[in-house]
Amino acid sequence: MAATLHSFASGAELAEKLATAVAEKLIAGIAARGAASLAVSGGSTPKAFFQALSRKALDWPKVTVTLVDERFVPADNPRSNHLLVAENLLQNEAGHAVFLPLYQPAATAEEAAHLATTATTAIKPPFDVAILGMGNDGHTASFFPGGNNLSLALDAATPRGIVTMEADGAGEPRLTFTFSSLQDARFLVLHIEGEAKKTVLAKAEGAGEEQEMPIRAVLRRAATPVDIYWAP
Repeated sequence: MAATLHSFASGAELAEKLATAVAEKLIAGIAARGAASLAVSGGSTPKAFFQALSRKALDWPKVTVTLVDERFVPADNPRSNHLLVAENLLQNEAGHAVFLPLYQPAATAEEAAHLATTATTAIKPPFDVAILGMGNDGHTASFFPGGNNLSLALDAATPRGIVTMEADGAGEPRLTFTFSSLQDARFLVLHIEGEAKKTVLAKAEGAGEEQEMPIRAVLRRAATPVDIYWAP
């Protein structure tokens, strides 16, 4: 599938345009199916986008928000994606959305993944919108090069749901939706900023193994063409 690159002059312009596009997809989902779903990623890049989206007027009680991936840390941990979303997206108008976290209080990440898989079956697939990020190592979601469950996570035959991931580049154990859960989102976005990320993207679009740069799995095999939103 060929990806479409949308370039913007600034991160602020990108945030507003992406928020508008996402809001339109959510409104369309509600109109067509009575509900809509949004899976978002963590990191510093999406903060401005989250804040712009939080102010969009739509029927937020009919929107379920979840995370593409999460660290196995409680929601009050500064490294928690849950905390990032709570502080930046689940505010203003979007404070009325339904939020389904991936982190579950459990003895192990594996147990939390099982609980999160069960909880997120409340979201009828596919996602209306899934927003992915990308690291300088070519990871997306928690599909890390060298990850202990990377092959499982990237296998299109692996069922929808949450798996765990441990990798040298990941820090804490992670919880991540599988490739099969994300690849058919009705609106599938890769949100990246900066020249360095554009260079990483160019490498990922070239020849090489998916295991080396897991974003390649999305760029090559996703059922939905990827919309890349980029600003310097």
